[in-house]
Amino acid sequence: MNIEEFREYCLAKAGTTEETPFDEDTLVFKVCGKMFAMCSIADYAKGINLKCEPERSVELREQYPQVKPGYHMNKLHWNTVLPEAGLPDTLLKQWTDDSYLLVAGKLKKALRQELGLDSL
Repeated sequence: MNIEEFREYCLAKAGTTEETPFDEDTLVFKVCGKMFAMCSIADYAKGINLKCEPERSVELREQYPQVKPGYHMNKLHWNTVLPEAGLPDTLLKQWTDDSYLLVAGKLKKALRQELGLDSL
């Protein structure tokens, strides 16, 4: 999955916006103002930061060499996934979904309902 495909995948999620709050190169995806994914525009291959449950993040790092502790992030809650290192797109999409749902699940009930995620 290239950066344009990843961007389109993220933006298709309800309530998602993209920003460059840190610098011109760091693309951040947020659901209702809360970050769930981040990557470099110029060097996408360096990795995508995705939020993850702490126990699951360790499991993924042990199971997949393409998953590293979150670069410049809280390593307990974030992983850096190397998208161009032979990882199937289905896994990258699943982990992006997991990150989105983890963040969206902590939104206020009214916001979750507005997004059609009231079952979270």
